[in-house]
Amino acid sequence: MIPVGNSRSDSPMPSLPQPRRIPRQSRSRALVEAILEATARVLTERGYAGTNTNLVAERAGVSVGSVYQYFPNKDALLTALHERHAAEMHAAMERALGSPAGAGADTRDLRSKLASLVQAWLVAHRVSPELHRVLEKEFPFFDAPADQSPTDQGIRQCIRALLDEHRSEVVPQDPELATWVVLQTMESLIHAAVIPPGAPCSAEAAGQAIVDLLAGYLCGQARRALP
Repeated sequence: MIPVGNSRSDSPMPSLPQPRRIPRQSRSRALVEAILEATARVLTERGYAGTNTNLVAERAGVSVGSVYQYFPNKDALLTALHERHAAEMHAAMERALGSPAGAGADTRDLRSKLASLVQAWLVAHRVSPELHRVLEKEFPFFDAPADQSPTDQGIRQCIRALLDEHRSEVVPQDPELATWVVLQTMESLIHAAVIPPGAPCSAEAAGQAIVDLLAGYLCGQARRALP
């Protein structure tokens, strides 16, 4: 997942492998989810070279024909895993930025929302750190460019809406640049904190440092007021 901008060259890139079809019914969506979960496990255990559609089908408990019904090859499975990861991050973001359970209007300041957001992404990334390492470090080229991924665009729009909502607290004058900085900072540092070997401290301490960095950039806040 590269929410906003990326380090890819401006030269033309080959098209990413795509699913053969999109599941519409709950039963077919459950089948595709089982296939992707099996792909994630096999990829983590065996790496790219050791992953194939036969192993994925066996691990998912389905026929290889069921896999080919939706995915033409393992590269299409990798692309789908990247998109699933982006969708999970988007969902975690929306939960973190929603009003606290049982509360009325959300009265949290920007720093508090940033803390909730960073914590949500840290938790989500800590579920399968080895899978994230494989996807982000070894095979980032199967991740669709941000401008071609509706999910990545949704992530960007969430951050932009957050900054617009708290514009009285935000120091930077260019909201698009600020959105880019926030997303690149979060993604880069959270990946570095969680993907093995990880940060030289606890994930909680790393998360606090990320919040301090973002709040300092956006609001000019120090962690705590000096005496």
